[in-house]
Parts: sequence; structure tokens; C-alpha cells
Amino acid sequence: MAASMVETGEDAFRQMFKLYKRRNPPPDFSDVIDFSKCVTNDKIRPVKLDPAAVSDGDAANVGLHHVKDWRAFTLQGYPGFIFITNPFLRGSQPFWVRQCLKTYPQKPNICNLDMHMSPTDTQDIWAKSREPRTLLERLRWVTLGYHYNWNSKTYSANHYTPFPTELHLLSHQIATACGFTGFNAEAGILNYYRSDSSLGIHVDESELDHSRPLLSFSFGQSAIFLLGGTHRQDSPTAMYMHSGDVMVMSGLSRLFYHAVPRIVPAHQEVADLDTERCSWQGGAIVEQVSEEDWVVCSRYIHSSRINMTVRQVLGHGQSFPGTPPPPGHAEQHQAEDGKHMKRRRCSDSPNTEETR
Repeated sequence: MAASMVETGEDAFRQMFKLYKRRNPPPDFSDVIDFSKCVTNDKIRPVKLDPAAVSDGDAANVGLHHVKDWRAFTLQGYPGFIFITNPFLRGSQPFWVRQCLKTYPQKPNICNLDMHMSPTDTQDIWAKSREPRTLLERLRWVTLGYHYNWNSKTYSANHYTPFPTELHLLSHQIATACGFTGFNAEAGILNYYRSDSSLGIHVDESELDHSRPLLSFSFGQSAIFLLGGTHRQDSPTAMYMHSGDVMVMSGLSRLFYHAVPRIVPAHQEVADLDTERCSWQGGAIVEQVSEEDWVVCSRYIHSSRINMTVRQVLGHGQSFPGTPPPPGHAEQHQAEDGKHMKRRRCSDSPNTEETR
């Protein structure tokens, strides 16, 4: 979303956006690509990922299947775009839902409610989530790491808090499997969609380094995602994003126009999360969600969608003009990556049985 928002004109993208946002009469969804059900053709092509790039243990630690079991696709005419259909292990998604609702909105992270309420009122949004008309229902966005400035549409060195280690590791594994070694998650924007929400037409261009991919994670209700080209006159392609799906925008597609005109019901996918939670035994990072916490999470995602976008703001050796990067923020993730690499080498030993 950190983007150039352009909302005027009846160009091809705007026409498609209005079509899928329309409520009465509802649009025809027959042309919307559903990667979870699709077969490859001239438009939809499989993407071959490198199973050796991420160890099975490292993938399992963040709740992911072995890379060899991921189903990844791209679209003709969209170079650098990769769509991965739900690579999460059965029962691991609830952990990430809980992080988005309970952990990531906490201070020192920033959310939309901070614009209108005192810091004491938004200190612990989760603690006030068990009553009707809770603050969770009014949550629209949360920023992590380098906090995006919605007015200037920029990041800055002095507007930074530590990026969540577990989300960095998840993003690092996804990026590495897609061929982007050394990806450093430095900023995150979480969007919270109600059933009538939408996200306008924009390009994510505020990051200083566009050579690194943008990762997008979807949980809860489904959405229709529109991906266009470098001009608003380029007619976009419509596709579903279901719970657990991951998109990687890199290369030329990193700066393509995109939007979310509509949230669509996903009753079965969300109901599956209720039953899958009990099957998850927990792991090194992705722990089992308590029944008490899941009551709140389940109630929320039965009518809402959560999207996490993760970005690398600065390229290697790059810093904001006139300022050094926050001390230790890159080193923190490098140390964590090194620790997990060491653990992976131990688990790869023929004398060590890998535990999940």
C-alpha cells in the first residue's frame, strides 16, 4: 500500500475496479483466476522453485510445507510475479492470524487508531477485544519496522522499531525459495479488511530499493486482487487470494499497478482453520494458539480478512539520505538467520533426528 494513490479517470484499471466493487447487480466472477483450482495454460504457467534453497526444518519452523510441495505460478505478461497457493502446514495459519491481531498491533508498533486516540487507549487493543464493538473492529492498518508515513508516502531512519523476528524468518524463507537470497524484512504494512472494504489503485514505490521483492500474505476471508501494468490504461487481471496464499512481486511486476476491489466470503477455508488449529502441535517458532485466544481470532476472521505485506526498504549498504541505518537492526536479523542456519546444519547431520 505504500504507494502513489490515483483515484481519478475512467481508464481500463478504474473500469475493472468499479466492476468488481459493484454490489447491485453483482459482477460476473467467471473470469477471476483461482490458482487453487487452476491448471496451467498459455496464460498461467508453473514456477519451478529451488527445494534445496530452504531446508525442510527451516520451513517447518515457520509453519511451511517443504518447498518441493509448494504450488507456484506466474502469469504471461507479468514478469517477476509469483503466486504460491497456501504453502502453510495444516494448523499453522492460526498462529499468524493471532500475531496479526494480538501481537503486531501492540506498541511500539503504530496503527490507525493512534491517529485519533491517546497512547494509553491503544496500548493493548487485544485486551479490549472481548466486548461488542471492540477496537479490533476499528483496526484498519498497522505498520512494523520502518513505519510508513501516510502523508509524505515515505520511510525515514528516525521512524523505526524492531521488526518482528518470526515474521522476518517467514519472509526470508519465502524470498529465498523464490531465488532472492539475503532478503531483509525491514518494513511491514498490515491491512485489516471488513466485508465491505477495498484497497484503491496504487503502485508500491516508496521503498528505496525496488530490486528486492514485495511479499504479500493473506489470511481469513478471500479477496479479489487486480494486477495491472505500468500504466493505468493497462487492463488488469483479476485473481482470488484465499487464506494462506502468498504473492511475490519482483522484477518488472514490482512496480505494477494493483488493487483489491472486493472481499468475498470464504466460509469453508475459515471453518477449516477452526478445526486445523487443534491438529497443530507447535514448533520452534509457530506455537499452538490457545482456545481462549482463538475464540477472538475466529470471530474476527469469520467476517474479515488480514493482509501482511513485507518489504525491504534499503539495498545492501544503502541508507536514508544524510542518516545511518538504525544501529543493530540489520545485525539482529543476520544473527537470527545465522542461528537458524547453525540449527539447520545440526539437523542435517546424519546422526541427528530432525524434530518438528
